[in-house]
Amino acid sequence: MARWIDRLQLSYEQKLFLLAAVPLVLAAGAIAVLVVNQARAVSDQEIRSLETRLIEAKKRELRNYVTQARNGFYFIYGSAPPDDADAQEQVKQILSAMIYGDEGFFFVYDYDGTNLVSPRQTELINRNWSDLTDGEGTRVVEAFIDTARRGAGYVEHLWPKPSTGEEARMITYVTSFPSWRWAVGTGVFIDDVTASVAAARAEVEARVRQTFLYIGIITLAALLMVFVSGMAINIRERRLADAKLKRLTQRVFDAQEEERGRVARELHDGISQMLVGIRYALEIARGRMQRGDPRAAGNIDTGIGHISTAIAEVRRISRDLRPGVLDDLGLGPALKMLTDEFHDRTGIETQFKTVVFRNRLDDDAKIALYRIAQEALTNIERHAEANEVTVDLRGHTRGATLRVSDNGRGIEQSAGNAPGQGLGLRNMQERIEQLDGTLRILSSKTGTVIEAEVPLTHLLAPGDTNGAPAPADPHPQPSARAASQQTQTPKASA
Repeated sequence: MARWIDRLQLSYEQKLFLLAAVPLVLAAGAIAVLVVNQARAVSDQEIRSLETRLIEAKKRELRNYVTQARNGFYFIYGSAPPDDADAQEQVKQILSAMIYGDEGFFFVYDYDGTNLVSPRQTELINRNWSDLTDGEGTRVVEAFIDTARRGAGYVEHLWPKPSTGEEARMITYVTSFPSWRWAVGTGVFIDDVTASVAAARAEVEARVRQTFLYIGIITLAALLMVFVSGMAINIRERRLADAKLKRLTQRVFDAQEEERGRVARELHDGISQMLVGIRYALEIARGRMQRGDPRAAGNIDTGIGHISTAIAEVRRISRDLRPGVLDDLGLGPALKMLTDEFHDRTGIETQFKTVVFRNRLDDDAKIALYRIAQEALTNIERHAEANEVTVDLRGHTRGATLRVSDNGRGIEQSAGNAPGQGLGLRNMQERIEQLDGTLRILSSKTGTVIEAEVPLTHLLAPGDTNGAPAPADPHPQPSARAASQQTQTPKASA
């Protein structure tokens, strides 16, 4: 999902809202579907149970009707012979008179299918209906006769309602007068049961829709809360980011002014004094030349010496601002030169170690690691009171790591601050954060370790033409002092 969102041209806030909202909507939808399915399943089971109970009640009612009717004329049927026409006529009259409710009646069919009694539908009497079928294709009279032949039972079928003439579902209980070969029965329409079941199902569907509505309202409220809280967090983060940006901008300005002041002091205290000395030497030489004084050549030599010193000082200042070896040879040789100059300037025993790794660092990573090493060495020179320093550069499966360690008195004792609170350490942290890397500072009374790691995204493939070109021989010959100090493999062209 995250990759699909990345393909859309959305802001960070919109992506964050989608990542929070989409799982919430999916979870709410899944819960809604689960709740609705469970509710429908339970409701269907209850409705079927209700329908079964209602129909069973109807069946018991029908059976009671038939039993009561049979008991009413059993004294006639029980004592009459099979061919007693008078007894049969008396029973027919009794059954014809037994109508109940708005639709209830008794009927009689002989085993041949001829209707003998039908008080509410007299047009059926004395006609053969053995082939009568209902709207569903059920041979109704034939089913009555088959049930009577088996003794007794229920038949469910469609039958025209006497009040409307339209077919409706009916349950009929049929019993047998075997000596007379009669099928006697009565039925009850169950359209009220069907209506009750339909009403129950409609109520279930209404509850399902209501449940969907409630879940939708809850989901919308949750989305609104996510949106509002996201907006609040976004506003707060923007304010914090703006404040941090202002502080960072101020630090940049302060760093620029500090660097300008340092360069101005370097120029005033070094180059300017040398140029003044050169001017005085040349003026003295000019005066002596005009007088023919042979000492003029000595003044010219002095001026030339000052010029050479000024040139060297300009190169040093330029190298401090942007070391050319970093672009020409890579990070390894640049750090080697930086540690050599640090040793020559401070007298602190310094080692630089590295191993060959195939991938090269891009320009941003090289500059950041060089400046971190430069800042670390400056802090060691000013505060650490160390006599041993090690600078280590290595590539690994996670990226590349620069490690600067010393045996000084630690940051807390030297600077009076907890690790990471000084301006130099904050600059290191900001540089490495721009590369999505990590900076670890471990300080104790026995020394300090500063470890900066850049991810693989800032390492170029060996054949990549981006970034600084890989030199044919990136390892200048070390001095005798460095060769005696270092136990290292040849340096990589980082």
